[in-house]
Amino acid sequence: MAQTEPSPNQEQQTTMQITGMTCAACATRIEKGLSRMEGVSRANVNLALEQATVSFDPKQADLKKMEEKIESLGYGTMKENMDFEITGMTCAACATRIEKGLSRMPGVTEANVNLALETAHVVYAPGSVDVQAMIQKVEQLGYKAIPKQEAKDTAELRLQEINRKRWKWMMSAILSLPLLWAMVGHFSFTSWIPVPSLFMNPWFQLVLATPVQFIIGGQFYVGAYKALRNKSANMDVLVALGTSAAYFYSLYLTIQSIGMNMNHTVEMYYETSSILITLILVGKWFEALAKGRSSEAIKSLMGLQAKTALVIRDGQELSIPVAEVAVGDTVIVKPGEKIPVDGRVLDGNSSVDESMLTGESLPVEKQQGADVVGATLNKNGVLRIQATKVGSETALAQIIKVVEEAQGSKAPIQRIADVISGIFVPVVVGIAIVTFLIWYFGVEQGQFAQALEKAIAVLVIACPCALGLATPTSIMAGSGRAAEFGILFKGGEHLEAAQGVQVVVLDKTGTVTSGKPTLTDVIPAPVMTEQSLLRMTAAVERQSEHPLADAIVAGALERSKGLPLPEAKQFENIPGYGVSACGWSTCASGNAEANDGTRY
Repeated sequence: MAQTEPSPNQEQQTTMQITGMTCAACATRIEKGLSRMEGVSRANVNLALEQATVSFDPKQADLKKMEEKIESLGYGTMKENMDFEITGMTCAACATRIEKGLSRMPGVTEANVNLALETAHVVYAPGSVDVQAMIQKVEQLGYKAIPKQEAKDTAELRLQEINRKRWKWMMSAILSLPLLWAMVGHFSFTSWIPVPSLFMNPWFQLVLATPVQFIIGGQFYVGAYKALRNKSANMDVLVALGTSAAYFYSLYLTIQSIGMNMNHTVEMYYETSSILITLILVGKWFEALAKGRSSEAIKSLMGLQAKTALVIRDGQELSIPVAEVAVGDTVIVKPGEKIPVDGRVLDGNSSVDESMLTGESLPVEKQQGADVVGATLNKNGVLRIQATKVGSETALAQIIKVVEEAQGSKAPIQRIADVISGIFVPVVVGIAIVTFLIWYFGVEQGQFAQALEKAIAVLVIACPCALGLATPTSIMAGSGRAAEFGILFKGGEHLEAAQGVQVVVLDKTGTVTSGKPTLTDVIPAPVMTEQSLLRMTAAVERQSEHPLADAIVAGALERSKGLPLPEAKQFENIPGYGVSACGWSTCASGNAEANDGTRY
């Protein structure tokens, strides 16, 4: 059982799953190797359970060093992967904080948090930490983590989030518009625009600005509190500081105006805080829309899968969801249907369109014993197949997994951005304070309002979200778009390296051709004309569903100058060879193997 996270000053105990042990001597060797490590007080290796329990001082030793020691002895440690849906992140600093928090947990060897996808990928030692402990750690940091297999439909959740953000910025805009209108009265070049006297009333402005600041903009205070509670800072801290400074300074001026003549204009800054919150909310709405669009590639790949499968169980044909197909099931695939799972042909002959997998436009002939791939299209014959791979083991599921991992991976340049965003907020706050002091004591001495305005501008304009979002969103969009064209990247680093590619080597013509065959040459025998050959062949081929037959018919119609095609009777499709029919004479059309005369 995983231990609770102790204080760094206390001795810690961890349990690791060991692989590669074959006898008691192996266990003894690992035990001695770990015991001799600096900081390790006790090590006990259990051969039967294949576990190592180690007590150690976290100041001198850690899990990574112990794993390296075990690997140096010729053994391995078992790792598990866990993916979470993360909610509550607002900027790159949030992602960095969760990543650091998870990485520092005993037993966690790697943590990768993607702000754009709102996911976390964790590699951990199952004996040292459990999933519940990781969820509690994320909640302690002020966010929420849901294991992916337990998460609801992410598309539905994302749509709800987009609608909620749209509603918030629209309400904020409605309340802020009168404040923006009142602001035009402060400028000489907009003095010609009429401003209702009510809009200039500081108490009216207070009534409008307060719900924007504390109800609609309350999320920034919550985010700032959670960040500061964990001794870090994020974009919410900047927004809360900047808008609060403008709001509370305006509130001070409003209270000061009590007893003053209302005809005297009091310069308020309520519109500064309200408009800033509105603009930031609009930006977050656009950000949510971009995240949604960037994940469309995964949805389009998932859409290639068949939804149901026709299986034979207890002598009956049953239509069941494809998720319920088990390895060993016999599946019937009719012409025009997608093959639901990877399998092997037990009976039947057909041609299968595998272009979604291979890029080749011509169907591949399938007979007994041939392998077929899920999501490919059965063209013209009934196939009875035995399922060999189902669910996450199918070729398409593996492709989807590669794309998901690529979208969630970090390019080298993003790791630099994460480091910068981690120290960004304290630096910006420092610059804002320096800006205020320079303006108040130097540029415009004694002008508190102007100095405050400049400091607020520095705080709010320096949002690190673009820094944290640009690279992951680009990776999502790039890898997703590439997947739509059949190009798969296994990670963000490969996508980044692609800009330096100078030579591209293609392994097959199907990659660079249009994917649709056309008739190029007609070579008749000496006793025939080109027209008669074309018309006779097209009459037979137009009853076939093969792509080459379509090309022959289209080419014949184009070259026959409107002459009608003769009627073909007794059409027969001979799988793997060609077709034949009778009209004014018997006509056979097929591949080179059919020319030996044994098939017709």
